[in-house]
Amino acid sequence: MSGRRLGVSDPRQEGPPDLRLVPPALAAWAGAALAVGAPGRWAAAGVVLCLGAAMVLLAVPGFPPVRAARAAADGSGDDAADVRRRPSATGVGRPCPSATGVGRRRLHTTAAAAALLCAAAGAASAGLHSADARQGPVPAMARQFARIDAEITLTSDARQTFPRVRGDHSTPVALLLDAEITRLARPDGTAVRLGTPVLVIVTPGGAAEQWQRLLPSTRLRIGGRLAPPLHGGERAAAVLRPDGKGPPRITGPPTLLQRTAGGLRAGLRTATERLGPDARALLPGLVVGDTTRVTPELHDAFRATDLTHLMAVSGANLAILLVLLIGPPGSALRAERRGLAPGLGISLRMTALLGGGLTLAFVLVCRPEPSVLRAAACGLITLLAIGTGRRRTLIPALAAAVLLLVLYDPWLARSYGFVLSVLATGALLTIAPRWSGALQRRRVPFRLAEALAAAAAAQAVCSPVVVLLASRVSLVAIPCNLLAEFAVAPATVLGFATLALAPVAMPVAELLARVAGWPAGWIASVARTGAALPGAETDWPDGRTGALLLAVLTGLVVLSARRIGRRPWVCSAAALLLVLAVLRPVPLTRVLTGWPPPGWAFAMCDVGQGDALVLAAGPGSGVVVDTGPDPRLADRCLRDLGITRVPLLLLTHFHADHVRGLPGVLRGRAVGAIQTTSLDEPPEQAAFVTRTAAAARIPVVRAAPGERRRIGALDWQVLWPVGGVSAGPAAGPEPQEPNDASVTLFVRAGGLTLLLPGDLEPPAQQGLLRSYPALPRVDVLKVAHHGSAHQDAALLRTAHPRFALVSVGRDNPYGHPAARTVDALRAGGAVVFRTDRDGAIAVTGAGPGLRAVGRS
Repeated sequence: MSGRRLGVSDPRQEGPPDLRLVPPALAAWAGAALAVGAPGRWAAAGVVLCLGAAMVLLAVPGFPPVRAARAAADGSGDDAADVRRRPSATGVGRPCPSATGVGRRRLHTTAAAAALLCAAAGAASAGLHSADARQGPVPAMARQFARIDAEITLTSDARQTFPRVRGDHSTPVALLLDAEITRLARPDGTAVRLGTPVLVIVTPGGAAEQWQRLLPSTRLRIGGRLAPPLHGGERAAAVLRPDGKGPPRITGPPTLLQRTAGGLRAGLRTATERLGPDARALLPGLVVGDTTRVTPELHDAFRATDLTHLMAVSGANLAILLVLLIGPPGSALRAERRGLAPGLGISLRMTALLGGGLTLAFVLVCRPEPSVLRAAACGLITLLAIGTGRRRTLIPALAAAVLLLVLYDPWLARSYGFVLSVLATGALLTIAPRWSGALQRRRVPFRLAEALAAAAAAQAVCSPVVVLLASRVSLVAIPCNLLAEFAVAPATVLGFATLALAPVAMPVAELLARVAGWPAGWIASVARTGAALPGAETDWPDGRTGALLLAVLTGLVVLSARRIGRRPWVCSAAALLLVLAVLRPVPLTRVLTGWPPPGWAFAMCDVGQGDALVLAAGPGSGVVVDTGPDPRLADRCLRDLGITRVPLLLLTHFHADHVRGLPGVLRGRAVGAIQTTSLDEPPEQAAFVTRTAAAARIPVVRAAPGERRRIGALDWQVLWPVGGVSAGPAAGPEPQEPNDASVTLFVRAGGLTLLLPGDLEPPAQQGLLRSYPALPRVDVLKVAHHGSAHQDAALLRTAHPRFALVSVGRDNPYGHPAARTVDALRAGGAVVFRTDRDGAIAVTGAGPGLRAVGRS
């Protein structure tokens, strides 16, 4: 030990963390978060209350800490008497305990007042920004869904949404652009100048590529219809949907800086054009946040493994570049510096200036996303400290960055990206060093301890926030982050080198991109492999309740970690349980859960409002009928059933709630062929199936009326649709509506008979009976169209099932299954099972031993 006070005489020593700026920063953050988007009177009331409380703490005579401090200063009162009666015993200038207590109370009072003032400042900034964004006629016109002609200035790049299933349709892919309405034409021909932020939503048509190429600061003339914001408290005062699907009408080019940044981003995309699909999609996102090539499947894999922070630009990217230039921030003295700057003989202050320029260029090229702004503010504050020779402590830099940013842009206070960025950085600066030291004391190698502590700390503080976004918890996040971490730095550095060289030397840039593609591809492989594990993520209660529950559970684990660490057998058992929960071996899960029941012949998956059925076709093999709306749920169901081979995947019709789960069925399984109905409606979903099958190199065939197939003890016949070929004397014409074109199967599985009618409506059900008047009774009926009220009573009587199974989503808005349908089935002697109450359903046995088992 040096015997010197930490952080003073020896600059290499670290003193205790300086937390003085943390309470003001948190107070300003809270004030802005509560006031942004709130009514102006409430924001004003909050500002007045905070200012009044601060004034009371600082100025009201007789307040206990103030009175004590004055008494100590003028030598009167009990506190002063304590000071006189208790002289220092440790040397001149050392205050006695009572005086120290008075000073500490005064310091705490001042700190509380400062926090209240910062809260008032945050609320005032938020209130002023909200009032400014919502002044003018646009908000009122949005509430009336008015049509407008306006001039706008773009403030962001176009970003693409992912399709979502709503009912039997998938929402179309759209482009989102942030903009400001700068000029609004009035009905009388006059115009008004504005600065109102809006969200432009463009449904891509033939001009989608032209919209995607638009750069921030581009000026457009646009006609369209306004609508209220999608969510309360948003920055945008309205949503603007342009008329038609034509190209944008540009009235002014982007600025020179934006054209330069756009050229660099375009050069990076060009240089990565020849890479593999995953590296080609990921590298631009990793370097500059360009995720236009990221597929929904790759995005889902990153989400399941909590690696989404790598797909968008984060503070780690800037940190890598600054460390490359100046070395670690703690070694910024000339004698200690590392990095490129000292090697090139660049002075300390010039290094700080270069770092500042690099930071601003980073923000311009990568766009001012919340995490980028947070990283840039921290970096600039640290560079300022380096240039002026001050101590480089990163916690005050982070707090100062939060304080300045929420005052400058209070909308950041409600940004999930900003929250996650700040929490992760704070965890790396405060929690991770402690955990790393604890691991090293237990003989964990230094590098591994650092990486493990960083990943665990970030995951611990960010997981409750992630639960608010998606009601699930990733069980593979920490190992996946560890495996991906060592590839991030080389991919980032090589990616930025590619970005810089692409405009001047494209062949060299392509070579660097090819090298950078290796670590980028590795990161994508880690994400896909982790997401493919059966227990990669687990469901969790959503909303604030779920977040609070996870936070409490995490806290309990952390508090008990030291005690558990002293018992190796407990640690080993916990690790084994975690591995088993992630791998979920089928024999073990079957023993623990009883699912699937032995000898099952048919299973109905619980995929929400949709259909996904499985017919057992041998060990590990199953014929799948429909895939439901969610790939994750379809994949989970097949994994739980132990299905690794799908000789045939039949899609009864192309509605989204029957086909959108297709990627989940294909994930890690050998699929022989995909069979579909003959009616390609809706066309966008038929195109999705064709595109997905082509990417997986799986043939697509049409179901033929009367067709019969057999796999082992399983055989089935296609009863419907007729497809223009008469299957009976009164078959009728080919259906022209997707539900009525559902492929309908009559199945025999050993001694079990099933009727699977897809989503047939009553006219098609009647046509089915006319085509097959001798249709035999069945053991199991998959009730058509999720048990809707539209059923043909004659078909229900003819089928006369012993079990009627309904695939339906919980709290669906359609009222499925209809009460009269359920009553009719029960009146006919059927036992009704439904996935919203019984979970997944399996049918076993035959004859008198036939039974259906729900998983819930």
